[in-house]
Amino acid sequence: MAAPTPAVQEHYGKRAEADGGVSAIDAETHIVQPKGSDAVTTTTAAASGNGHGVAQFVDGGSTTEGGNAVLESDAQTKGQWFAYVKTKQFWLALLLGQVLAICITSTNTLSQLLSFEGTSIPAFQTFFNYVLLNIVYTGYTLYKYGFKKWGRMVIKDGWRFLILAFFDVEGNYFVVLAYRYTTILSAQLINFWAIVVVVCISFFFLRVRYHYLQVLGIFLCIGGMGILFGSDHLTKYNDFPAADALKGDLFALLGATLYGITNVFEEYLVSERPLYEVVGQLGFWGMLINGAQAGIFDRASFRTATWNSAVGGYLTGYTLILFLFYTLAPVMFRLTSAAFFNISLLTGNFWGVAIGVKVFHLQIHWMYPIAFVLILVGQVIYFLRQGTLAEQVKPWLGEGQEEGVSGIGTAKRRVEHPDAVV
Repeated sequence: MAAPTPAVQEHYGKRAEADGGVSAIDAETHIVQPKGSDAVTTTTAAASGNGHGVAQFVDGGSTTEGGNAVLESDAQTKGQWFAYVKTKQFWLALLLGQVLAICITSTNTLSQLLSFEGTSIPAFQTFFNYVLLNIVYTGYTLYKYGFKKWGRMVIKDGWRFLILAFFDVEGNYFVVLAYRYTTILSAQLINFWAIVVVVCISFFFLRVRYHYLQVLGIFLCIGGMGILFGSDHLTKYNDFPAADALKGDLFALLGATLYGITNVFEEYLVSERPLYEVVGQLGFWGMLINGAQAGIFDRASFRTATWNSAVGGYLTGYTLILFLFYTLAPVMFRLTSAAFFNISLLTGNFWGVAIGVKVFHLQIHWMYPIAFVLILVGQVIYFLRQGTLAEQVKPWLGEGQEEGVSGIGTAKRRVEHPDAVV
């Protein structure tokens, strides 16, 4: 690749972003050339007929207009049937969504088991997760940045991460608190309301516009969840008494609202900042907020809680699984969106009952597999007419994703490394 002139280096070398050691030069349009190529790339700020800048690739005398090859391919495939569904990224996102659904179902199950043991400590229960996130990801951020740069980042952007951590901590608190009063199946309803919150916030604040097939896919997924709960209501399967179902469901609803806000805000942050920085700051501020809240509100519950080897095992499992969830969720936000993330979690209702067959002696009705398949079909329909980059391209990052970070799962990384899966 031909070396840039000193003037170009001075102009574009002022800003380099890294995520996992990957660096990128930010410009109006990002052009990536194969290694070893001596091609000369030129860009112009002129606008084409559709409002996009015109980029010219000059290689051996040939010129291609329309921007980077990856972005150009995405633009050409938008509106085509099955363009994204045929990519590796779609199947990875589908699989990742089920892993996350199993993770969140497992933490819900462990919360229910703790409640059965007589241990309901909503704030303290999630404290160790934030501690672990802080140790791993803030530790890595300090290694990458050094203490001075990390300190400057906290002073400049700490307030944003503080808000993110507050909503996340309170979401976890009220969801765990809900299990003190309601059942695991009833609490699964939180996923539905979180979708509504996510779609509304994304539409009004992040300028996300949804295709009618995406809306149809969301409704199919919600319909699949409706079948799960409808079958329980009709057959009286898995119908167990709750201490105060109304109070528990209201707590779950509040937790879902806070989760929805958290999901959209985290999608926004991880699209423009390194993943380890965002998760590290979430753990750092979450640990402080959660620790203070546990000291204030959980003192009485802590003294009256049951403490034995089973409770210790449940808390350990809860912390490790939640740590995995917090590690994978930002990748999902980059690969897809907060909306798809939440409809993926709807299958958690199925996995919750599947796990509950052994743990709580629940029963799987014949309608459950139908509901599970319907949710998966809804997820496919959601992406049925998306381009090859689909929701990896974020509207708030600019036409060439120049405002974003080049990291795992981002469109900018795909632009720089066309062969990258994530």
